Amino acid sequence: MEKKTTQKTNKKGSWIFNIIFIGLIALILFTPVGSKLKYWTSKLMASFTPSVQKVEKREKLTDYHWLLTDNNSQSFDLSQAQGKVIFLNTWATWCPPCIAEMPALQELYNKYKNNPDVVFVFATTDPKNTVDKFMTDKGYNLPVYYIQSAPPPQLGSNTIPITFLIGKNGGIAIRKVGAADWSSRKVTGTIDQLLQE
Repeated sequence: MEKKTTQKTNKKGSWIFNIIFIGLIALILFTPVGSKLKYWTSKLMASFTPSVQKVEKREKLTDYHWLLTDNNSQSFDLSQAQGKVIFLNTWATWCPPCIAEMPALQELYNKYKNNPDVVFVFATTDPKNTVDKFMTDKGYNLPVYYIQSAPPPQLGSNTIPITFLIGKNGGIAIRKVGAADWSSRKVTGTIDQLLQE
């Protein structure tokens, strides 16, 4: 008799735990509370510095052909930046990790925006009016490009944000999926080294 009572209690406890667990998942996925939680988790992840590949292990970008348009609807092919240091970030306005890393991206852009040997490309598939409103509301002035064709295979990903730092010789120094601290000394030091190559 005691054994049956214990089994019923365990089943009831397991059932209650499952309901609570499902409720928490629904809270995270379908409510503003979940959006805030995803944002703050992403913000925490954006405090980490990305890894830099050792020079001898860097994959070389072999295909620069990628059609984009700039914020003035002018065509731009990534191949126009070949031979320069390229900072490439694929993002979206609805992506919490993308939003979390934006302040550091803006800081990095501010540091190098006047250097003619560094090209920043912030690529998105979002509508222009959505991006313009986002940039205005947040006070960002990053050079946004709108994706018009599939990226080269080496720059493709099913996940955003994804960021690449590519040297003048095509060596991919950084390939980072997810948010990171792009204003760190490690990143700026790597850009400075790439500029010397």
